[in-house]
Amino acid sequence: MSDTDDQKQAARKAEPYQNEPHTDFSRAENRKAFAQALKDVEEQLGREYPIVIDGKAVSSRKSIVSLNPSHKSQTVGTVMAATVDHAEQAVTIARRAFEQWRKVEATHRAEYLELIAAEMRNRRYELAAWMVYECGKPWMEADGDVAEAIDFCTYYAMQMRLLDVPVQCDYPGEENIYFYQPRGVAVVISPWNFPLAILTGMTVAALVTGNTVIMKPAEQSSIVAAKLFEMIRDSGIPDGVVSYLPGYGEEIGPALVENPDVDVIAFTGSREVGLLINKQAADNPPAQTHVKKVIAEMGGKNAIIVDEDADLDEAVQGIIGSAFGFSGQKCSACSRVIVLAPAYDAFLDRLKGATESLQFGPAEQPGTTIGPVIDEDALERINDYIEIGREECTPIVTTDAGELAKHGFYVGPHVFADIDPESRIAQQEIFGPLVAVMKARTLDDAFEIANRTDYALTGGMYSRSPKNLARARAEMRVGNLYLNRPITGALVQRHPFGGYQMSGIGSKAGGHDYLLQFLIPIAVSENTMRRGFAPPSDEESV
Repeated sequence: MSDTDDQKQAARKAEPYQNEPHTDFSRAENRKAFAQALKDVEEQLGREYPIVIDGKAVSSRKSIVSLNPSHKSQTVGTVMAATVDHAEQAVTIARRAFEQWRKVEATHRAEYLELIAAEMRNRRYELAAWMVYECGKPWMEADGDVAEAIDFCTYYAMQMRLLDVPVQCDYPGEENIYFYQPRGVAVVISPWNFPLAILTGMTVAALVTGNTVIMKPAEQSSIVAAKLFEMIRDSGIPDGVVSYLPGYGEEIGPALVENPDVDVIAFTGSREVGLLINKQAADNPPAQTHVKKVIAEMGGKNAIIVDEDADLDEAVQGIIGSAFGFSGQKCSACSRVIVLAPAYDAFLDRLKGATESLQFGPAEQPGTTIGPVIDEDALERINDYIEIGREECTPIVTTDAGELAKHGFYVGPHVFADIDPESRIAQQEIFGPLVAVMKARTLDDAFEIANRTDYALTGGMYSRSPKNLARARAEMRVGNLYLNRPITGALVQRHPFGGYQMSGIGSKAGGHDYLLQFLIPIAVSENTMRRGFAPPSDEESV
């Protein structure tokens, strides 16, 4: 390798960064502390949460009742639902606040993020407990969500400090500088499956870059969002810079996206809604003087390839975690497994045994691996796909929810084999604990099947063949490729996350260039060749 190549390699290394460690629940003191947090939060269930605009609590005639997916008769809380009028008011306030917030030094904005991260550490178990109750997240999944939210705060603070250093490019007689400015008002529309982490990531990315923010959380996780807003407020960020605007997406979503004073929309959610937002934002009403920026992270139909050289025990373990973690309710989840013919029967046998060993139950129980799905609509949709699987495929594992179904939104893990790659359960995003296993004759066939979807989010391969792994790097069309490891659980900075095609616009949350989505680059050039001095004005001479 030449000196030039060495320099290039050195220049492309990521900045040193330490991720927030996950809680070790094998330690008795951690289990005890988390169990206590669950009890403390349970005593706070049933409260009401207002809309907050310009630092003021706002009521509404409409409301959202948040239910515990594990125990659907239990109300987690009631949240005021914003109207179109509230949406317009929030945008007006955000536009006004932007003129001052954009002038705050980037280092100071970064300090706010670090204060939020510190408060998240102080309230770590409490925040995770709220996710157990409101979203049905098992202990480890909820704890990981908090850790990722902390990472977004600290990493984006670090990245903003780096971006705040202008790039100088001077020549004799000319000075050139390249720097960034915020876009303006950002609308953040977040999903329920990572109710703290994703909402935090999009919100603090917009804030640290100098934009004002309107937080519109998913209806199913609006209380977790209220807790995030509390921490943002307590950090000292001025009123009006962030508004908390829970509400029904079909009602206030268009009012926010189409408002001519909104500059950027950051969205994570379904393909259907993401494409609609992109279309709505593309309109240019007469009152609008700019082109809106849309940052859309959408769905996935993610595949893991297992070849004949793979360690099948390792592959099964990784696929179980990727497919059934949080009941498969992750856009990165493995929903397709493509196995080369020589390994197919042995793999299916091991996958069946491993899946049947998973513990299925309420999210608050420490041993639960698979909890409930988010709500009744999700339950019905997943059950529809299970019926398709029973009719069109070979059932390998079918889990009956039994008595649990009376108390919550439960659907157990399902594995189907002998799948036609063009079938509905092989092509459509299901967002539940259902895995389709397909047989491939050759590695060429496996890559062709893996790429035969509209999505390009995550993918993986298990193999001990360096040649086959090299082919996966070159041929699998995904934004995040994982080799010999699970395809979920992306860590900030280490695994910048995001896809393309119908999975998104190609941006990478938690990556070194993510903040650029919220910024406008500016170049200033000055001719410094002096041609005399301007005479002083009358005021200067006095």
